[in-house]
Amino acid sequence: MHKISISLSGHQTSISLEQEFFDVLKTLAHQENKSVATVIKEIDDNRKPESNLSSEIRIWILKQLLKTTK
Repeated sequence: MHKISISLSGHQTSISLEQEFFDVLKTLAHQENKSVATVIKEIDDNRKPESNLSSEIRIWILKQLLKTTK
């Protein structure tokens, strides 16, 4: 597991992702000319409050990868 510490809306939080997901997240962020922190903030801004951020990041990654296979 890879732990990411990030400040979201002025609050420090930690996110745990499997190394494979973190590697893909870094690649996708780079392809969009964004930092990993920016991508995570965008995902956080668009998720339902009751959803788990780590899960939402995995879902976002999956959706991005599915876009490239169409």
